[in-house]
Amino acid sequence: MRPLVGRPAPGFTAASTQGEISLSDFLGKPVVLYFYPKDSTPGCTTQAQNFRDQAEAFKAAGAVVLGVSRDSIKSHENFRLKQELEFTLVSDPDEAVCLAYDVMKLKNMYGKQVRGIERSTFLINAEGLLVQDWRGLKVPGHVNEVLSAVQALG
Repeated sequence: MRPLVGRPAPGFTAASTQGEISLSDFLGKPVVLYFYPKDSTPGCTTQAQNFRDQAEAFKAAGAVVLGVSRDSIKSHENFRLKQELEFTLVSDPDEAVCLAYDVMKLKNMYGKQVRGIERSTFLINAEGLLVQDWRGLKVPGHVNEVLSAVQALG
């Protein structure tokens, strides 16, 4: 079921590059929860770099950025190191978090249908309510749009 803007964001507990984390760990701060298909692929690398490059602005706005994909912790650690990412990456190999946010979709890859993560971002306010979502998004300009939405939360 698709999570709805204005309702509580689906909670989760998952392995991450900071150990096991739960969404509830971040109550009191806005959370930018972004889902991406795969570590170290061109679009996902650019997206991560864009979040990295705006890390100070997100921090200044009091927000936490969490990236989620089905990759392993080892893959996430390598990606974080190589791209100098300060934010946490969540490993979701069983797709529990992806399914809670309804981001698994059939996509066409080289003429074949494959099941994968639809690039999506969710903004959760300090009270844990989902306040905005972006689905099937394009990478250019997206992080700045998310940052503006975070800053508008005040």
